[in-house]
Amino acid sequence: MTILVTGAAGFIGANLVLRLLDSEEPLTIVGLDNLNDYYDPSLKEYRLSLIDDKAAASPRHSVSFVRGDLADKPLIDKLFEDCKPDIVVNLAAQAGVRYSIENPDAYIQSNMLGFYNILEACRHNPVRHLVYASSSSVYGGNKKIPFSIDDRVDNPVSLYAATKKSNELFAYCYSKLYGIPTTGLRFFTVYGPAGRPDMAYFGFTDKLLAGKTIQIFNYGNCKRDFTYVDDIVEGIVRVMAKAPGTEVPYAIYNIGGGQPENLLDFVNILQEELVRAGVLPSDYDFEAHKELVPMQPGDVPTTYADASALERDFGFKPRIPLREGLRKFAEWYREYYK
Repeated sequence: MTILVTGAAGFIGANLVLRLLDSEEPLTIVGLDNLNDYYDPSLKEYRLSLIDDKAAASPRHSVSFVRGDLADKPLIDKLFEDCKPDIVVNLAAQAGVRYSIENPDAYIQSNMLGFYNILEACRHNPVRHLVYASSSSVYGGNKKIPFSIDDRVDNPVSLYAATKKSNELFAYCYSKLYGIPTTGLRFFTVYGPAGRPDMAYFGFTDKLLAGKTIQIFNYGNCKRDFTYVDDIVEGIVRVMAKAPGTEVPYAIYNIGGGQPENLLDFVNILQEELVRAGVLPSDYDFEAHKELVPMQPGDVPTTYADASALERDFGFKPRIPLREGLRKFAEWYREYYK
């Protein structure tokens, strides 16, 4: 079986490839990433080095990497023609809610044009299943919680959210017109070791270590449904193996912990784990380095996943608690930034 993973140097993509290398079935894994500088590319190179090391120890699998951009249609077409993937997992995207407000072009190129190129390549090179990353951001300012896949998602509050909703609409259209089996996964606040430095837990750690002040939005009254990366990957792997069998082969699932955490509680757990791991000294004055500030444009007060459909169809729901996940992050951070 040949599996194409786009965004293979990214946080979720690299963890997915590492997980696939545990498979007993011999796999051909092709990774694609443009290694852009939205955040420090050295972290992406580090993730690729982990893949290289594990691939070298897993000779039953064939692993290759292509440096390229989703928006490059000739490259995507040739990639599909050459490797003829059975399953495509599209995780490449321009991420970030706030960045989308300042830099919309990047989102149109990667998240819309890039996803269109993937769909077209799947149309002309039939695949068993296209799994793609959507986002909890599609729920926008919905007041009803927890967020269900049956809820309307017509009120995005950022361009990033709008592009992810467009991906779902594009996928439905291609599933209906061309019979391409597609499954969209709405991820909820993914975190863990070697994650994205622009995510709160990572950025907070950098600032605290530098003696800077961290800003806690909405005066600490935000809640986030944090989901550890291993739980996200487990959900992806299970979904990959089972394409939708409905008349229109299209499905959407939430993958979220189902336990939203108050941002202030989250910060308290993070600081405790950073002290425990030796990243910060035990006498660190956290109160002097915290500032409560208003909500930022594009943000929402609460994210909360109803992942019952995922559990019903795949027998799985995220299980790793926040403290355990932040402990693993803190220990990784200590080792990586010795």
